[in-house]
Amino acid sequence: RVKSLKPHWVSLIEKPTHQHRRHRSESQSPRKKKKRYYYPEDETTESSKSTSNALSAGALSQLDAANVGDVRWNSNGGAKGTERYTDVEEERRRQERRERRERWRRREAEEGLNVDRHKDKRKQSRVISGTYLERGTEPYDEKVVLVDQRVRMRGGAGSVESEEDEARRRKRRRICIIGIAILVILAIVIPVGVVLSNKSKSSSSTDSTSDATTSSSQPSNKNLNGMSESDIPKEAQGTYLDPFTWYDTTDFNVTYTAATIGGLSVMGLNETWDDSAKANENVPALDKSWEYGKMPIRGVNVGGWLSIEPVITPSLFSDFKTSDGVIDEWTLCSKLGASRAQSTLEQHYSQFLTEADFADIQAAGFDHVRIPFSYWAVTTYDGDPYVPKISWRYLLRAIEWARKYGLRINLDLHGAPGSQNGWNHSGHQGAINWLDGTDGTLNGQRTLDIHSQLSTFFAQPRYKNIITIYGLVNEPKMTYLDVDIVLTWTKSAITKIRANNLTAIITFGDGFRGLDNWQGELQDFSNLLLDVHQYVIFNNQQIALPHSDKVAFACSGWTNQTLRSSDKATGFGPTLCGEWSQADTDCATYLNNVGVGSRWEGTLNMLSTPGGSLDGSVLSPTCPTSNSPRCSCANANAAPSAYSPAYKQFLLDFAEAQMHSFEQGWGWFYWTWKTESAWQWSYKDGIAAGILPQKTWDRKYTCGQGVDYAGMGLAENY
Repeated sequence: RVKSLKPHWVSLIEKPTHQHRRHRSESQSPRKKKKRYYYPEDETTESSKSTSNALSAGALSQLDAANVGDVRWNSNGGAKGTERYTDVEEERRRQERRERRERWRRREAEEGLNVDRHKDKRKQSRVISGTYLERGTEPYDEKVVLVDQRVRMRGGAGSVESEEDEARRRKRRRICIIGIAILVILAIVIPVGVVLSNKSKSSSSTDSTSDATTSSSQPSNKNLNGMSESDIPKEAQGTYLDPFTWYDTTDFNVTYTAATIGGLSVMGLNETWDDSAKANENVPALDKSWEYGKMPIRGVNVGGWLSIEPVITPSLFSDFKTSDGVIDEWTLCSKLGASRAQSTLEQHYSQFLTEADFADIQAAGFDHVRIPFSYWAVTTYDGDPYVPKISWRYLLRAIEWARKYGLRINLDLHGAPGSQNGWNHSGHQGAINWLDGTDGTLNGQRTLDIHSQLSTFFAQPRYKNIITIYGLVNEPKMTYLDVDIVLTWTKSAITKIRANNLTAIITFGDGFRGLDNWQGELQDFSNLLLDVHQYVIFNNQQIALPHSDKVAFACSGWTNQTLRSSDKATGFGPTLCGEWSQADTDCATYLNNVGVGSRWEGTLNMLSTPGGSLDGSVLSPTCPTSNSPRCSCANANAAPSAYSPAYKQFLLDFAEAQMHSFEQGWGWFYWTWKTESAWQWSYKDGIAAGILPQKTWDRKYTCGQGVDYAGMGLAENY
């Protein structure tokens, strides 16, 4: 099997910059007034002059002098610092104001309201409106305010009262104008915001129907609220153990701990757990025994998540040029560099698979989940470009989500040091350097060391009921590797794992040897499970079968294989189908490697891949019509909504026939739960399209019932 999610970025809308609020004098025509007299302007800013509406600068000088009883007149009979008056009437009014102020001073003395301003000369310039108050250079004085208010209460043309009242009216008008302007702005901004919000929601709703899209918003990480980075020891700050460096802290325990088990961090785990949940009414709760071999496993893989696969998340690869050579996780991380690789992949870990997926998996009728992960979740070695350890905490969180929904776990080490098969889903496409090549022995030992750590960690009581199946290594290519060396390594791994008290069923891959060839192997060990992966599309003869024959092969061929393998007289014994798909073509983008075509169309050119050769290349179309009529991937790669009714019926029947076959053994795990665009590899999309059962046990097709798909109008090159 040669089996990638760019976040969906939401456009940012730049807010318009706000203009500074203009003063009234800048936006309104000046009011026409009767000419009175001229006072020299006070030395202040233009803004201050503009807002001093209550009293003019000269009037303030006059009032201030009157308040302190120190009015000085110049030779022209005016206040010092003023110009000669040109209006006799104004001079008369001015004299009246002086007399009124004198009367008020005498009344103050009589009523005990006199203020001794000579005690603090700073108070001589205190007034309650005008230039000083606007500047904010003098503090507020209650007694001065009281005196001033009594002056303002006296009316008369040209009095202080009329000028102050006019200022108040101007202020009220200014406030009204500002208020109206704000209302107008809100009337414009709010509808626009609603439209943009609705547009965003609509886009989000549309995108959510496709697995290619995930939320681009960063998690809230609200469980960090109330914490400080100083709560993290200095030596741990900025490291893997510092939750303030985590992209996503959702459902993690962010209390710092340096504790490890088997050298693996427990950071992020809660101290308690609950195994009372069950996946559905047909299966036992986690804390009850599962009768493996009698009750079939109905599980699903969550591939392409912690171990990147181009066919599952092509968006991680499609933006690169062919010359960049980005074809697997190794080259992806190398091209991005350590920092960008970490941020890119952690965002993928956070967004591609969420708790909602586990809820949906349970709702679909699954009872087990196989979680592929790779060795760099545990450690990396010199020269490795992989992002180290971050996927570990996401693995632990996923196990807890599965626990919540009563789903048992099959742990799958999908990528081993050196690559156990040379395929992209091992992390490094090309040469096999696991138990073979220059570092083959070293990488074999490294894998044993990793299993020593993993088995120690998962032997904890908290995992006894949920991790019921433990995988050694995914798909070792035993058609290339020395079989005896692989078997010897397998025995060493089993021995080491059991020594660490892990009681889970240990599963190992058939290595593509053929199930019958495992008869009599590894019989000195108990609680083992043989894992086979069944696909018709990677075999030139099977992919060329007509639709009806593919269904018949699933019903008879794979059923017979399963029965033989499950019987120790003819096979190994306990047998599980750990991967299968309803896909009947190999057309999905990047399925056969990045930049490689398909067997279906005859464009599978393995020479274009690292370590590739003519061996394995298929340059002649292999669809059932042998290209007459033409073999095309257009129909298979179309969205399921475009499938013909007959093709939909075939896909559903083909899937149900395989379920029946694999349940003759220990059961099955579908490959996989979700993809970006490879519809026939996504159980989630299959349910939505009606081409996979809504519940894993709710099936209509029965092996033996013949269906004439050609008679239904289904062309063999479809």
